[in-house]
Amino acid sequence: MQTIRRLTDLRAGLDIFRAAGESVALVPTMGALHAGHMALVAEARLAARRVIVSIFVNPKQFGANEDLGQYPRREAADARMLSEANVDILWAPSVEEMYPHGFATSVSVSGVSDGLDGAKRPGHFDGVATVVSKLFNQVRPDMALFGEKDFQQLAVIRRMVADLDMDVAIRGVPTQREDDGLALSSRNIYLLPDDRARAVALPRALGIAERAIAKGESPDDALAAARETLTAAGFAVDYVELVDAETLGPASLDRPSRLLAAARIGATRLIDNIAVDPPEHR
Repeated sequence: MQTIRRLTDLRAGLDIFRAAGESVALVPTMGALHAGHMALVAEARLAARRVIVSIFVNPKQFGANEDLGQYPRREAADARMLSEANVDILWAPSVEEMYPHGFATSVSVSGVSDGLDGAKRPGHFDGVATVVSKLFNQVRPDMALFGEKDFQQLAVIRRMVADLDMDVAIRGVPTQREDDGLALSSRNIYLLPDDRARAVALPRALGIAERAIAKGESPDDALAAARETLTAAGFAVDYVELVDAETLGPASLDRPSRLLAAARIGATRLIDNIAVDPPEHR
């Protein structure tokens, strides 16, 4: 595996793959890799001849009071994992390489980015769309893989790619979970032992709400019960919402929907989501 930090070197390496007619898959990450990331890499390995993984902790998607400075960074361990998974290139640019002096452009995707985390974290998805559009221009992948755990992010990227006629196929990969159901996340390492034990209430609350809706119970009642369950477990709830799985607007139960939640346990903010299928698919 090559570790590349300069864009000129990246393009030279990619030109060799292109000249050989080899397909390229990109897995964008912010590092602190875990089994969820490696599931993306495994899918990419099956789908393309060459796999590029980026590690870049993107300052543009962190708010003023968020955890940019404390976000876990462990590139050496990450590189070992990627090498063992037969990744071809680790693209690990510096902030200065990604955003050189005078950088003044921002990509904004309205609609799907407006509510949920978009409302709770102003500017976050502009930062995501900007860095992902740059990664797509840098790597020029045939496909890019993203985890469904960050479901709103996935929706934003799909909308951006469709709107800007980007020639890259976007693949969502199902959320990877611990044995007790907690979604894998780089931020899980922040959880203190007691908080980790209580954190399982998040996926359980979503599962209970999904089953209630599937039985024909009121979605509003199911969402209210999920919020109460989380509060009782010690979470400070940002949102628990049922939305259309494509537009993230109001849900209609004759179309695929998604339950999305964000809540804070101790000092750690967790997100999760679960599919809610229309009645004919149940």
